[in-house]
Amino acid sequence: MNAGKEPFAWILNIGSELTLGITVNTNGAWIARKLSFLGFSVRRILCTPDDEEAIAVLREAIRQGVKLVVTTGGLGPTYDDRTLELVSRALERRLELNKDALKFVEEFYKEKGLALTEERIKMAYMPEGATALKNPIGAAPACIIKAGETTIICLPGVPKEMQAVFELHVEPLLKEMVPEARVFEAYLYVEGVPESSIAPSLKRLVREKPHLYVKTHPLGHEVKGPRLKIHFMLRGAEPKAKEELISAVEGLRQEAVKLGGSAVYELNYSKDHPSNSSVVRE
Repeated sequence: MNAGKEPFAWILNIGSELTLGITVNTNGAWIARKLSFLGFSVRRILCTPDDEEAIAVLREAIRQGVKLVVTTGGLGPTYDDRTLELVSRALERRLELNKDALKFVEEFYKEKGLALTEERIKMAYMPEGATALKNPIGAAPACIIKAGETTIICLPGVPKEMQAVFELHVEPLLKEMVPEARVFEAYLYVEGVPESSIAPSLKRLVREKPHLYVKTHPLGHEVKGPRLKIHFMLRGAEPKAKEELISAVEGLRQEAVKLGGSAVYELNYSKDHPSNSSVVRE
């Protein structure tokens, strides 16, 4: 799905455990899918260690006028949780004790009968001008910072916490940032046709419709029982975009049948994310 008027977004996943290959970056994929269905064009998913490299990434995003940067990781109480310090330095702002964040941290530990310590209070220090976001299931608050035309959102690295904060606080805010958007998505499942055989048809399709995202995912051997999952995405207004997508998928389905295969497709048409409801055509 080629970028048009959609605002650009970068995702910056911070953590040496990611760059060392210890932890798989599931956060990047989850956020990218969410942002795509909210109407953003995700242009970068980057991983950096817990060090100054993140400063350069943030400054470059601001220089380019990227509308949204979402970071994950580095908000906790340990020595290597440095994300908000790095954001402060990138923006050349003071790292200060945020009263709302301190309240959230204090409430979290008080409920568990634990006192505040220096390490726990550390999680309440945020860049000057940041808005703290309460973490509904964890200790570390998230935050939002405006830097010119760029909005920076810093989320926890623990996937369950990141997702909870995003859906509770971030998603409603992002819906206000982008025009009303609807994303249509389809999957075409093809059996009996090698990927190389249907490749010319795909090439013609994307040449005719450059705004349509099309990607093949081989599920079997190229010639011994070939199976393909072909993913389509299109952003636009209903009913025109939906009709255009169905026409494109149906056309490719017919091409697969002509090549001696069988094919069925599934259409998702939720505004914000894939829906359980779908249209299936054999």
